[in-house]
Amino acid sequence: MSKFPPIANHGLIGDLQTSALVGLDGTIDWFCSPRFDSPSIFASLLDPEKGGYFRLAAADENAVVKQLYLADTAILITRFLTSEGVGEVIDFMPIHHPTVASETHRIVRVARVVRGEVKFKMTCAPRFDYGRAEHHTDLADHHALITTDDTELSIHTTAKIDHSHGKQIPNGDVHTEFTLRHGDVSGVILCTGPKGSTAGALSPKRVTELLEGTIKYWREWITRSNYVGRWREEVNRSTLTLKLMTYAPTGALVAAPTAGLPEQLGGERNWDYRFTWVRDASFSLTALTQLGYTDEAVAFLKWLSRRVQDQDRNATGGNGPLKLMYRIDGTSDLVEEDLWHLEGYEGSQPVRIGNGAADQLQLDIYGEAIDAIYEVGTRGRMIGHDMWLDLKSIVNWLADNWDRPDEGIWETRGGQKDFVYSRLMCWVAFDRAIRIARDRGFPAPIPVWRTARDEIYEQIMDRGYNQKIGAFVQHYDTDVLDASVLKMPLVGFISPRDPRWLSTLDAMQREIVSDSLVFRYNPEATPDGLEGDEGTFSLCTFWYVDALAQAGRVAEARLVFEQMLTYSNHLGLYSEEIGPTGEQLGNFPQAFTHLALISAAITLNERLDQYGDSVEDLIPRIE
Repeated sequence: MSKFPPIANHGLIGDLQTSALVGLDGTIDWFCSPRFDSPSIFASLLDPEKGGYFRLAAADENAVVKQLYLADTAILITRFLTSEGVGEVIDFMPIHHPTVASETHRIVRVARVVRGEVKFKMTCAPRFDYGRAEHHTDLADHHALITTDDTELSIHTTAKIDHSHGKQIPNGDVHTEFTLRHGDVSGVILCTGPKGSTAGALSPKRVTELLEGTIKYWREWITRSNYVGRWREEVNRSTLTLKLMTYAPTGALVAAPTAGLPEQLGGERNWDYRFTWVRDASFSLTALTQLGYTDEAVAFLKWLSRRVQDQDRNATGGNGPLKLMYRIDGTSDLVEEDLWHLEGYEGSQPVRIGNGAADQLQLDIYGEAIDAIYEVGTRGRMIGHDMWLDLKSIVNWLADNWDRPDEGIWETRGGQKDFVYSRLMCWVAFDRAIRIARDRGFPAPIPVWRTARDEIYEQIMDRGYNQKIGAFVQHYDTDVLDASVLKMPLVGFISPRDPRWLSTLDAMQREIVSDSLVFRYNPEATPDGLEGDEGTFSLCTFWYVDALAQAGRVAEARLVFEQMLTYSNHLGLYSEEIGPTGEQLGNFPQAFTHLALISAAITLNERLDQYGDSVEDLIPRIE
């Protein structure tokens, strides 16, 4: 049996500045503090021996375990069904002034028994700085203080802590055992921050107040959603997950809260996703705007505007007025580092922190960002003069640079190419900028932008469509298909029922769709500079649903959507990819996937309301 839990066997908790993964066995095996992109304190998901963990669970190793979220919240309940009784652990991170950056963060773990009696065990074994920093532990009966050179972690418990090995232990762990009976409640609060910041005591009243306040926050926030369609539970869970991955002090959204989880077991595709991609965040902004969350949209737009102001507005060369990704505070020190001392999930090495793709040229990001700005404006949150100046400087730069080869949406490391998707999103950038200028009466060189937009359209139709295979392709010098072109009808570039588009959908179904799941592309046919293969890309599957629905293939779209829902984990969460046997792969959970689920659910629900669906095309013919 593997010593690594399945990636899917986790729930996510957080306080809008950082987050933690909680496994089905009651183990917190990923937690970074004080921010998403800070060094880890618990990372046994990447190395059970060196990574560190925090476990609170039933002592009975044969217990049947169930896990669920408290409805409409980010409060996680792990239930243990033992031979003696039923107990549960309630995990959450209290939210206190989330828009003010804090160095101190808390994890609250409440144990209780609802039937019979259950013995619990707790072990807190932190390993600071990805397991590279030493620490010292001081123990008292109901309190432990664990310190490094610059950080301290305090644990406050109801049950008495075991200090049979001494009260002062270099690199020591914290243990306790306790038995609860029906109606009994016990608790643990973990607090981490700079030295001298984690003082506090545990009391039932304090825990109750923290729990009630956290429930109130999440339920009040989710009620702002305007989605009332067929998949409300799935959409709400995805919406809450996107919120959990938002760094509230700046409005920036991380692509995923984890680093180093593999796209192929044992392979080298192990990236750090704890940063803000302009692309991912813009897509998330669009999804949240569709649901009525315009405050989040405005917060991100302010963050984006500051990134433009950080660059030279008059830049005419280099990689443009925006980098493709930033840290959540807007800085761009993302130097990639390999952590060879960590085993890596299922031996997948190297474990990487930072991200070497940060300095790539990816021209599509401008289309995604400006499209998001346009969508926000259509819902009444229009940009002001200063933001328009920033946007205009971007579009003017793009007018001189859109025809350059780049690394593309998938951040391939096999050299720059004329990617069709990059050209498509440049078309979107000009199209949406023209619309904003006209709608608001903003001064702009519209003839220049219109010329660039039209040239891109002609170029894609002339060079991006391969007559031989009857499909739009990955880049101009190949006949390889790429799922990124699924965005063509979704952004209005082509009619969803255009013959060229319908033949592209058919070609994709033959070449890169497997049991409704969609691969990004075939790495063997288009080398991307990396070894190994990868699973199907969940984002692309939801794009496929959206494209099918818009093409009028509503019954097929609904089937693909429903099938894709079966690949979520037990809590409705998705990682980046689905492996050959249905396992989740890549960083977890992934914002890209959840935002695409939201958009697909909205489109599909609208089409079903308009046209209904027919089962005729879903019944296999028997000769």
